[in-house]
Amino acid sequence: MQKKWNIVLAALLALGIAGLGLALPQGGGYHLLKKLAIGGQGGWDYLALETGSRLLYVSHGNAFEIVNVDTGAKLAPITNLQGVHGVAFAPTLGRGYISNGRGNNVTVFDLKTQKVIEEVSVTPAQNPDAIMYDAFSGRVFTFNGRSQNATAIDAATDKVAGTVDLGGKPEFACPDGKGMVYVNVEDKSEIVGFESKTLTVKKRWSIAPGEGPSGLAIDLKNKRLFSVCDKVMVVSDFENGKVVTTVPIGDGPDAVRYDPGTGLVFSSNGSDGTMTVVKQESADKYGVLETVPTARGGRTMELDPKTHNVFIVCAEYGPAPAPTKEQPKPRPTVVPDSFQVLVLGK
Repeated sequence: MQKKWNIVLAALLALGIAGLGLALPQGGGYHLLKKLAIGGQGGWDYLALETGSRLLYVSHGNAFEIVNVDTGAKLAPITNLQGVHGVAFAPTLGRGYISNGRGNNVTVFDLKTQKVIEEVSVTPAQNPDAIMYDAFSGRVFTFNGRSQNATAIDAATDKVAGTVDLGGKPEFACPDGKGMVYVNVEDKSEIVGFESKTLTVKKRWSIAPGEGPSGLAIDLKNKRLFSVCDKVMVVSDFENGKVVTTVPIGDGPDAVRYDPGTGLVFSSNGSDGTMTVVKQESADKYGVLETVPTARGGRTMELDPKTHNVFIVCAEYGPAPAPTKEQPKPRPTVVPDSFQVLVLGK
């Protein structure tokens, strides 16, 4: 009886720890190293590490929280934003760029002081979501969900240089460093490749059997793209524009990162509260190395190429409010001041 109780207790403790976002070590694999407490209220989307300053920028409601990943120190947030989604960095220019989905604009700020410089409108484009900087063209690109296009902003002048029609709702995007930008098109289950200087679409291919891709990562050496969909990661050859293989992952992913230093690919699975760690054995061969408990709702993440640590944003949830006619399936409420970043590593 005591032995059975010990087994049950161990299982309950494991479930409780996983529910609180406290990952258990698994045979020397990835596990929770520490938590960076942020607090406050509001939802979140993308996060990004500015490697030069070692500052992690985390979207949070109408602000971007800023945390030093080495010391855990919090800086003053960038506030008075309008439904933030993502942030991109142009280190040589000393500037950062924030996409404001409700404002249909981009906030430009100083990387040293975090002070806002100006706002750049992307209208008539609507709902800028993912955002990235392409050093090859010197342009910042917003990927606009409602207008199904991408807006190019000249980073030297902060002026809109043009748009490119993507033929569907864009999600995350990656540059190849040689003038091409690749983007997941969620409602078409495709990847579109366009030239960053001419804004001309050059490639388009299906990622079937994957559906509804969100996060995207790139392996420049092996010419591979990693798209995460529900329960499957799709690996594509971006030179030839074709799918080469798929890998099973968890449910509800919204981000993927590739670590060229270790050959590992990470998927953050918000519905499962897990992180799938995939090992790249060759350009076309991949296998699941481990599945790491994280936290419910931990769907977005970032990778530190220096330490190989992974950052996942999460919060604790309370009960969902009662259904209404306007909200028949309301989401659970976020517990105030529970917003945090999980740091996972070896």
